Amino acid sequence: MNAVIIEDEHLIAKELQFKIAAVADDVKIIAVLPSVKTANRWFLENAEPDLLFADIQLSDGVSFEILERYQLKCPVIFTTAYDEYALKAFRVNGIDYLLKPVDTDDLKKAIDKARIIAESQAPYPSDLQQLLTMMNNPQKNAPAFKEKFVVKVRNNWVPVLTKDIACFYRDNLNYLLTFSGEKYLLDFVTLEEIEELLDPKLYFRANRQSIIHIDAIQSIKPHENQKLTLTLKAPLKIEQDISREKAPGFKRWFER
Repeated sequence: MNAVIIEDEHLIAKELQFKIAAVADDVKIIAVLPSVKTANRWFLENAEPDLLFADIQLSDGVSFEILERYQLKCPVIFTTAYDEYALKAFRVNGIDYLLKPVDTDDLKKAIDKARIIAESQAPYPSDLQQLLTMMNNPQKNAPAFKEKFVVKVRNNWVPVLTKDIACFYRDNLNYLLTFSGEKYLLDFVTLEEIEELLDPKLYFRANRQSIIHIDAIQSIKPHENQKLTLTLKAPLKIEQDISREKAPGFKRWFER
């Protein structure tokens, strides 16, 4: 089974990997995700794993947010520092809550339980969704994305609303282009810094040079080598290439 770990403590994640390997050699850890933001991007661009290990409280939110956002069907084993009373109160069939530090025997039982669900493709029990709704506070845990960028125009600083930005691109320096075709220089060193501030539902990192808004795309041309070429809407009319490796993730993002 392919599995993903969501854990913001590096040493705890390493220890969990070691214990998983000791009790279930058929479970392959394909990714370790240290935050809600990182997990959001990973699940946007990758297929759902067979099994998910998730800490509850992360540095930038709670993992319940990820389950609700992507409506994941795979079994989830939560690892948590909550007290034993909470563990007993919120335990549901097919999903386990393991107290940190994770006990090896409990981990094995939880994986065995999850394996049965994964192999039978049984749906989550309805009370899990009720649990997620009850424990998740949308206002507290909603990701904060940048609402505006401040750019320099002559000797003045001018705000540009993020919703008006069609794309960000790099040409030695970083720039933004608005839907109306205006171009502004940005005071950011890398596109990676900008990407972290954007809502991944609206913006996609097309390549090393650009980040594209979903509403800026006019057409998509597939090629025989499985690459894609995007054409942005007028007045931009810019073409951007997407590699064969990123094409499947782009398709899922664009069609969601």
